[in-house]
Amino acid sequence: MTTPFAANAAAILLALSLAVPALAQDSAGTPDTASARAPDGSRPFGFEPYFGILGGYDSFDRNKPGAINAAGQRLAGAQIEGVIGANIPLGPLFVGVEGFGAKGFGPINWEYGARARAGFRIGDSGLVYGSFGHTWIDMRNNSMFQNRKDWVYGLGVEVGPKDIGLGGVTGRAGPRLRLLVESYDLQSIRPMAGIIFHF
Repeated sequence: MTTPFAANAAAILLALSLAVPALAQDSAGTPDTASARAPDGSRPFGFEPYFGILGGYDSFDRNKPGAINAAGQRLAGAQIEGVIGANIPLGPLFVGVEGFGAKGFGPINWEYGARARAGFRIGDSGLVYGSFGHTWIDMRNNSMFQNRKDWVYGLGVEVGPKDIGLGGVTGRAGPRLRLLVESYDLQSIRPMAGIIFHF
């Protein structure tokens, strides 16, 4: 004769036997959540290397020491810059580091260094970030300016194809347009723009 306790225990065991496979199936679906892609096609956590090319203009404040040479020429000029680096996505945030080197077409011969970046991932493939690093500036031999090195600070934004209405032109994790404004030890203004390629 079956007691009420035994009947209840059997019912509980039956419910558990039906629930375990369902839980196992749900847990099997967990990797899909863990590997869910960000809007730009990249993982929410991972490693994202890139390279790029930018152009712009570096102009020093004429009121700062050393910004005007003996001939009355201001320390300023156009530049073309190459960058290579990597981002580490952290959900809606990211951190990264990059190296850069710029060829100047004025008194500045070369400008190079490294910067760290951190900010937010926005839109389909956008980034908004602040940067901080160290830069070295080599002047042309006949420029009458002295070489210098110091900290550099910046604010930037990157937007992908879909963010600017060109979603069908390239893949979602394709090239991004970068706009960047930097300052050498708060003595200069250096706007740059270019294309960043992720791989």
